[in-house]
Amino acid sequence: MTVYFDEITLGQTASFRKTVTEADVVLFAGITGDHNPVHTDEEYARSTPFGRRIAHGLLTSSLVSTVLGNQLPGPGTIYLSQSLRFMAPVFIGDTVTASVEVTALDPLKQRVTLATRCRVGERTVLEGEALVKAPSRV
Repeated sequence: MTVYFDEITLGQTASFRKTVTEADVVLFAGITGDHNPVHTDEEYARSTPFGRRIAHGLLTSSLVSTVLGNQLPGPGTIYLSQSLRFMAPVFIGDTVTASVEVTALDPLKQRVTLATRCRVGERTVLEGEALVKAPSRV
């Protein structure tokens, strides 16, 4: 469901939850060409500080895009920019909750600024800020 610019309020939130699977990591590597062994090679990943394979950071951040494109504002939203800070790894099998919160509105340009965050349980794994152009009725 689309939330039009005139329906958006400061503090409004939305979220999406997904468990990251082996297939997600393999498919993401195939789509992007990022075959870094920390994502794709269990033996190699055991020798890293993480001790096992981790999901691609941009796979995690793409869950924010899911929230923006499907919920808030939803279909018709145009992504303009995104800042990201990766705080902790996401492992295969982790359930990630991506959430957004409206922090500013620009009525003239119908732009929305949102705080973005991904968590695994209570652990923040990603945070940042998105700027989008919200759909309008006009």
